[in-house]
Amino acid sequence: MITFQEKYKENLILLKSFGFAKKIVQYCTILEENKKYVIANQLLKSGTSIGANIKEAQNSESKADFIHKMKIAMKEADETEFWLFLCNELENYPNTEELLSEVFDILKITNKIISTSKKMSQ
Repeated sequence: MITFQEKYKENLILLKSFGFAKKIVQYCTILEENKKYVIANQLLKSGTSIGANIKEAQNSESKADFIHKMKIAMKEADETEFWLFLCNELENYPNTEELLSEVFDILKITNKIISTSKKMSQ
């Protein structure tokens, strides 16, 4: 059986967002074990939605649709960044520095993809 990494080995943003989603699931599992359900739920939704929207953009119907879906992914990454910053500021929450670094990278790459796509469609 082929893995996600094998199937999309040429697509950096898909690989990064998939790996990030896996780490978010693991982090949220720790939060839930510590009864931090509300933030775990919010972070799980936004953190896994990034990759899902980027994946959906791969099958967009037009360049405009691609850009729109990538913008949604970027908004989810922004929300995820918020929750990670919040977790870092709260007592008794696991450190989020590594996750923050990864979401920063995803935001930079996504922003570049959007701006390049806009230029190419003009």
